[in-house]
Amino acid sequence: MNLKSFLSLILAMSLAASLTGVAAPAHADNDGGNRDHGDNRDHDHDGNHHGPKSPRVVVISLDGAKPDFIRQFIDEGVLPRDGGLARLSRRGAVAEQNVTASPSLTAVSHIEIATGSTAVHNDIPSNTFQAIVGPISSSISGFAAPIGGYRESPLGPSPRPTALPLWVQLRQQGKKVVTATWPGGDGADISINNTVVQPAQPIRVTDFTVPFGAFGGIGAQGFSLSRGDFTSDPAVVTALQAAGHFSFSPVLVTSAPVETFSCSSASTATCTNAATLDVKYAIRVAALDTTNDRKVNYDTLVFFDTARGITAGPFHAPSTGPAYVKLGGENAPFFFEGSGAKVGAAYFVSALAPDLSVVRFARYGANFIPRNVAVLADVDDINNNVGFWRPQADFRIPERLSPGFTNFPDLEIETMFEDMVKTFVRYQANIGERAIRNHPDADLVMIYIEQPDGSEHQFLLTDRRQGTNPTDPNSIGANQDPAKVARYASYIRFAYQTADKAVKQIADAAGRDSNVIVVSDHGFAPFHTSVSLTNILRNAGIDTTKIAIRTSGPAANIYVNLQNRELGGTVDLAAYKALVTQITDAVKNAADPNPKFNFSLKDGRIFTVVETRPLQCEEGTGECTSKTIGQDFGDVFALMAPGYNFDGIQNPGVARLGDAPFNAATTMLSMPNFYGAHGHDPELPVMSATFIAAGPQIRKDATIRRMRNTDVAPTVMQILGVTPRRVDGEVLREILR
Repeated sequence: MNLKSFLSLILAMSLAASLTGVAAPAHADNDGGNRDHGDNRDHDHDGNHHGPKSPRVVVISLDGAKPDFIRQFIDEGVLPRDGGLARLSRRGAVAEQNVTASPSLTAVSHIEIATGSTAVHNDIPSNTFQAIVGPISSSISGFAAPIGGYRESPLGPSPRPTALPLWVQLRQQGKKVVTATWPGGDGADISINNTVVQPAQPIRVTDFTVPFGAFGGIGAQGFSLSRGDFTSDPAVVTALQAAGHFSFSPVLVTSAPVETFSCSSASTATCTNAATLDVKYAIRVAALDTTNDRKVNYDTLVFFDTARGITAGPFHAPSTGPAYVKLGGENAPFFFEGSGAKVGAAYFVSALAPDLSVVRFARYGANFIPRNVAVLADVDDINNNVGFWRPQADFRIPERLSPGFTNFPDLEIETMFEDMVKTFVRYQANIGERAIRNHPDADLVMIYIEQPDGSEHQFLLTDRRQGTNPTDPNSIGANQDPAKVARYASYIRFAYQTADKAVKQIADAAGRDSNVIVVSDHGFAPFHTSVSLTNILRNAGIDTTKIAIRTSGPAANIYVNLQNRELGGTVDLAAYKALVTQITDAVKNAADPNPKFNFSLKDGRIFTVVETRPLQCEEGTGECTSKTIGQDFGDVFALMAPGYNFDGIQNPGVARLGDAPFNAATTMLSMPNFYGAHGHDPELPVMSATFIAAGPQIRKDATIRRMRNTDVAPTVMQILGVTPRRVDGEVLREILR
């Protein structure tokens, strides 16, 4: 993403100086949808509240958790009766439908939950979008974008943000708030065009703030070895024995490092596969036989850095020492000693013949917790007590985008993914538990859990139009592989079970006197068709050099390179209006003519939502907003129907059954390489988010027929005795005691 340095220093300093100095968010006057949200309630600002302290609220977000799946899995016993979700559902309130953000994407929805405001007001329109003041070639992540917008001219922080996270409002009233990897709670300074448009303080910092992890510079890789790659090494044998590790067959060690890489000792840089940074690593592998069965039966691999050798420990987090990985066991974390950013990875053994004739293993991608200055003490607390940021379930492995996995059987690849699901969710739950136990006086704790989202993206194989072999157009319908369908269904169940364990762990840490609210950011739908929006527009005669297309899942924002708006804009006002109209028509008319796939569409149309930026308003053409188009939305904003997704286009592309041969320059619809999507119209039941709440201030056996994720923030504030200001949601009074 392209980010800018700071122009409006005085304003930013005034924002950061005091929590109480933040103005109440102001929604655009031209949408006509503003409501009176009530006056502020007086509270002490020093934490000395009048009367008894309100019970704590713990909000847990399970990314992508579908309420219908939760109900089904509880009924079937997949989720145990004494587990986290079943227990909370039985003791409290449950929503049948929770309408989430538009588009129903992770960044958009989490900021909506946190602010109680829609994307139009909080200005997070997608997971990836363009800031309209940036160059047409730029993009910004919705996870690292200014909440509540920014001032366009001169570029800088907004003096009156159009939305604020609930933690800002609560802290203004003396409440203590903790966020554990919740989007927006990251302690980061946010920039556009190298200008800071949102300082970390006060909007992106809480009383204990743990940012979500980031890529450490080295992607996942698969390795395939055989007996010929190993030799004896007496020095390694001695070191292993000194560390308390023995082998019942001769220890064998790779004669050369299996990989080399380097990291920076500076905290501002990470790592690379090249040897260009100052801290070098050369990884060798030792094979051990830990079974005393009088047979050669190598079952464990030891991964160690040649320069640092094998030492006995003890190791204190984030340090791990060598990684000992047994076939059939979990991955073992491996910390890159000396890396300034505290980077680490993990190793996993997927195949290990007893005689080493076949050896396959993976080194998962490297990660770290961003060392944002405003929250550095909190980051180090996690690094030093829970450990460095563990590898999360990586789609690049099952999609074989990462190198070295081409010859790995599907079952080994899938086992790796499940291994990452289990260990990463456990790591996140441990962060959440530490946040609760170390801050018993926190009024609000917000915790994000990444599953079941990642598993549903990879494994939601539930539509007969989906090909069980992404490279075989005939593998749909009756030709689907039933074993793969069943296997993938088991992985979805496992993801929900893993998330359920995390909920139980966190809820147990919070205790029965806490109000625990479980939400999700969106539902999920299977998809069978990947869509090229570029080709849709080109085929309609649109000059795509004059526009920017930013897609996330099935959601699209299309920006025209407008003069005096985009940095370096080239399109004049007259051409802008014509181009917006042309794009709108092309999107509205995009259709799927293939009857094998289009029967769920209305009139064959691919798009169900198409919104256009108003062409005229007081602010001037190109700056107009509406009830459905916010500051950084595209000039055309569109959502596709379930079954269709902008992601998943293969290289080389694969034509669907019944379509013409694939042509990269013209083909609009093709077979995808994965299965689940979200980002569709949030009003659709399949996109419904989850809402389950239980605790001393929540009614038991309460059912909400229909709510919105914007209702979560005002409801939390109501429980904590703080009147919400300028939110789009409503307090869920029917569930409160």
